[in-house]
Order: sequence, then C-alpha cells, then structure tokens
Amino acid sequence: MNAETQAHLRPTPRLEIRNMVRQFDGRAVVDDVSLSIQAGQVTCLLGPSGCGKSTTLRMIAGVEMQDSGEIYVDGKLICDTVFRVPPERREIGLMFQDFALFPHLSVADNVAFGLKGPKAEKRTRVEELLRKVDLIQYIDEFPHQLSGGEQQRVALARALAPRPRIMLMDEPFSGLDNRLRDGIRDETLALLKEEDTAVLLVTHEPEEAMRMADEIALMRNGQIVQSGAPYNVYTRPVDKAAVGFFSDINTLSARVDGALADTPFGQFLAPGVPDGTDVEIVFRPQHVKLDFDRGGKGPLPTPAAGVAARGVVERARFLGNESLVEFRMDFDGSVLRATVPNVFVPEAGRVMWLTVRRDRCFVFPA
Repeated sequence: MNAETQAHLRPTPRLEIRNMVRQFDGRAVVDDVSLSIQAGQVTCLLGPSGCGKSTTLRMIAGVEMQDSGEIYVDGKLICDTVFRVPPERREIGLMFQDFALFPHLSVADNVAFGLKGPKAEKRTRVEELLRKVDLIQYIDEFPHQLSGGEQQRVALARALAPRPRIMLMDEPFSGLDNRLRDGIRDETLALLKEEDTAVLLVTHEPEEAMRMADEIALMRNGQIVQSGAPYNVYTRPVDKAAVGFFSDINTLSARVDGALADTPFGQFLAPGVPDGTDVEIVFRPQHVKLDFDRGGKGPLPTPAAGVAARGVVERARFLGNESLVEFRMDFDGSVLRATVPNVFVPEAGRVMWLTVRRDRCFVFPA
C-alpha cells in the first residue's frame, strides 16, 4: 500500500491547524504550529507559561485572529487570513480555569444557556448531562451553593450541552483542591470520550498531561518541539529541556571518542556523534541505583549499569511514595540526586556507591 493510499484511508481529523503564526510587536508568540486531533481523542498542549499555548487556543476558538495559517474542522476550512467562520458557529466548546458560571442563574439555566430549540428539549438535555456529572439533585440550586468541584462539573455540562465537536480546555482543573482534582479529571475525560468530542487541553503540568492525554504536543517558545503518545514523549525526548520538563534530571559532561563518551560511571554509547564533540549525558533520579552491600569497598563494574562511583550523602527526604537522596560525588564535587522507593533516609555523611543505568540515559550535544 503506497503512502497516498494510506493517507486516503486515514480518518479526517476532527480538528486540524496548519502553520499557525501569531505575532505581537514583531515577536512570534505562536510560530508555525501545526497539529491534528481525531474525534474522541485528547491532545494536551503542554509547556511552560508564556510559550504560546493559550494564544493557540484563542485562535482556534476564533476570539483572536492568526497572522497566517489555517484551521479546519472535519476537513472544512473555518478560518484563514481571508475567510473566517464566527466563533459562535464553529461548534467549539470552551472551558477555562475560571468556571464563569452566571451567579444569578440556577444550575439548570446555566447548563441550558447556550442551547436552542423548544424548552422541553432543552430541559431533557440539561437533565441528561446533570445526571452524567452526578449533579441532578442540584438542578434548581445556584452556583454559590455548590463546592468548587461541583461548579467545575456544571461548567463541563454547560460546555457539552450544545454537543460541540471540539472542546478547548485552558488549565481547567488548576483551581481545584488536589484531592478533588484527580477524580474530576477522570470523570471529565470519560464524559468527553463518551460524547466523542475532540479535546485540546492546555496545561503546564506534565503529570496532568500524562494522566489525560492520548497525545502530547510539547510546546516551547511558540513552537511544538515534540509530539506523540505520552510514553514516547517521556522515553524518547528530543533534547535536554524535554527531559527536564517531565522530571528532575542529573547531567554528566563528556567528550566523544570512537562513538563512546567516557564518564566516571563508565562509557556511554554516542552513535553518530563525531569524535571530539562535547556532550551531556542526562538521566533521571529514579535511574540511579544505590549499592547497599558494598560498604565503601570500592567501585564494582556491572554489565547493566557500568561502573560504580563513590558519593557522600548530603541530604535525604521522604516524599511519600519515595525518598529523594542527594549525594556529593567524589569525582567532581557535583550533587547527584537519586530516588528510592518507600522510606530510605540515610544520615548525612554516609558513603555509598552509585551506578547509572546506561539504557535509561540520553546523550545530547552540549
């Protein structure tokens, strides 16, 4: 099957944006961004504050115009720099951190606000959605009588009431208590998938993106630097900054000779990197292994982890599910972080030998 046939057989994306650009004062806040989302798919636009995520959402919603680029819904152009479907006709729902419920309207009237048609039909739709979000008992209450989590579910029901083909969500859970957040995120995700809605969720929290997304688009300085399934983005990062966005990192400096980078933890493969190139070897704290049995007897080469290096415990903290231990390394005086499952809080000054899993390291040009 050739590439043209394969492309023809792929379903048309529910949402597709092509080469979107938005500039402010000559600076590209959104710089040539393209992505596509299928019906029922959740894509997280993940990145630090100020990287262009919310601006991208506003352009898709139609409340801000792009300087160039195109937006398609189910294969039909809805906006370029000449043609523009008004926001209210795009069949796009919006959810923000601020629930924006009308305080003078009941829960039922808030959910029905964007609906058209006979009163009885609107009431049926309102009751259907309130049952799905488990709030039917509050149908005649007012927003101030509800908790934050309940208000969030009312906002979700209101956004879904007109049956939007696409849902845009901008940090919608950040105002919720941590104990509520996970449950409401899961309920929201299940309901959106049940409605077969394409979802674009903006967040700066990697954990939220990993928990909710079918696909993550990692954004930085106005550009999408990497996209794919959460597992692939996490385990195959494009650069050091991508590794560091998802977790704490440790970094070793080295120089390549014969496709190998020599370090105090042994040699690391650097295929395709020219000899003499300075590189950074990046690894996460959970991939540092502690030798509990050597007792300071000296380095121990191991096939899986390379060579053990000596470190002295500087600080240790129990974090709940794991412990974080910081070591001052003998070889250059740097601090290296390791995480250990459960409770492990050694005293400062304890000598230990550490190894690094070479198959869990990333080598990038310095």
